[in-house]
Amino acid sequence: MADSIGRVLAIALNTFREARRSRVIYGIVVAAVGLNLFGIALGALSLGEDARVARDVGLAGVSLFGCVTAIVLGVSLLYSEIQRRTIHTILSKPMRRAEFVVGKYLGMAASLTVLMLLFTAIMLGLLALQGVAVTAAVFKAVALAYVEVLLVAAIAIFFSAVSSPFLSGIFSFMVFFLGRVTPEMRIFVDSSDSPLIRSLLRAALYIVPDLHLYAVSGGTVDGTYVSVHDTFVSWSYVATSSAYGLLYGTLLLTLAVVIFSRRDLL
Repeated sequence: MADSIGRVLAIALNTFREARRSRVIYGIVVAAVGLNLFGIALGALSLGEDARVARDVGLAGVSLFGCVTAIVLGVSLLYSEIQRRTIHTILSKPMRRAEFVVGKYLGMAASLTVLMLLFTAIMLGLLALQGVAVTAAVFKAVALAYVEVLLVAAIAIFFSAVSSPFLSGIFSFMVFFLGRVTPEMRIFVDSSDSPLIRSLLRAALYIVPDLHLYAVSGGTVDGTYVSVHDTFVSWSYVATSSAYGLLYGTLLLTLAVVIFSRRDLL
């Protein structure tokens, strides 16, 4: 057991180092800074809504860029080992494929944790420069965004275990988009006259993770309007949504391990 954990951690550390060298990551960090600066400029043009705009744009950047990074890393880091043929050297040692996949995910999770902390620090720094109050609601929103990013990373790893980086990226972005619009999908299910469309949407709602749980500001939760600028969700909601993400992510990783263990890597 200790040997298995050691091998997983070795893969995770190597993945963290590999992600740190990715030029795409630095580009995303620059884009995150640019979006926050854009939020400042946009807030200055608004009529007394600069604090609201700054929070909304900052939190949107943390969530969006975190998820984009998760997809980019998820679809590339696993497949890159296959493309470079280094996977054969790794698996020729006493290394199980399950340990390899789990190690890759943990390395990605560590990289994403560092990036989310960086994105959050950038947002908080710019909010402080503007004199915008940072409330508990902001930290709850960041916590929800972090769980979403880890779940999106599990989605990307799952598709990476199945297909090429190009197709994995497309599928991951599709699932991310559908997961974010689950309330609209439910409305279409109730209003559509086509039995086929209703059946497809119901199937999608069962299969696709409900990522809208992690971006509820400006919407309703149990019939109550919630916003980071006013009354937001409770910490118990954050905990419940995190548990949902953990269970769904574990399921996806389990499926990724099963598929990757049976995949022909020649």
